[in-house]
Amino acid sequence: MKTILCYGDSNTWGSATRPGDDQRYALNERWPGILQSELGAGWTVIAEGLPGRTSVHPDPIEGLWLDGSDYLHPCLRSHRPLDVVAIMLGTNDLKQRFHVNSGDIAGGIGALLAIVRKSESGPGDGVPKMLVICPPPIRDRHGELDAFVDMFSGGYEKSLRLAPLYAEIAREHGTAFLNAGDFIQSSAFDGIHLDVDAQATLGQAVAAKMRELGW
Repeated sequence: MKTILCYGDSNTWGSATRPGDDQRYALNERWPGILQSELGAGWTVIAEGLPGRTSVHPDPIEGLWLDGSDYLHPCLRSHRPLDVVAIMLGTNDLKQRFHVNSGDIAGGIGALLAIVRKSESGPGDGVPKMLVICPPPIRDRHGELDAFVDMFSGGYEKSLRLAPLYAEIAREHGTAFLNAGDFIQSSAFDGIHLDVDAQATLGQAVAAKMRELGW
């Protein structure tokens, strides 16, 4: 039995865009649930998604505990041994309140990879395989009466620059890379989250990447 930890934000948690949902998609509709179905009984998929989670930034408005680097190490140790750690973060780093550029957001992902590498959370207290997933760009909601417009002001342009920067960070750390934007788009519903069909497509894309890598 192999284990993969999916470490992310609300899109890993499964925040729903479909009218009538109680905030969250069903377990088998979220991308980690789709990944579980794709990988089969030989794998355990652990979904560690938290709405609002950043890569390395304590959030002074929504909660200091949303700093993904603060929780990652104990999370890794509590779920060890881990064969694979997949990280999909950075969307919340686009919030205007953090005042960080695209390069610094990618740098935050690099800091998380360094934590994984030093965590002794892989088999035999070694280093688990790592997969960096770049979130799809957020939607340009300029001029619309939407709850996220002011919060993510300037974030759209930054999000368009993330994929090559994430790819470079992955290369520097010797980890695998998947650009979610090659497969899915953020929802037109709010510009930030994933529609249920995008959740399914992402789960399938991650499974295909793992098979391609021979994991």
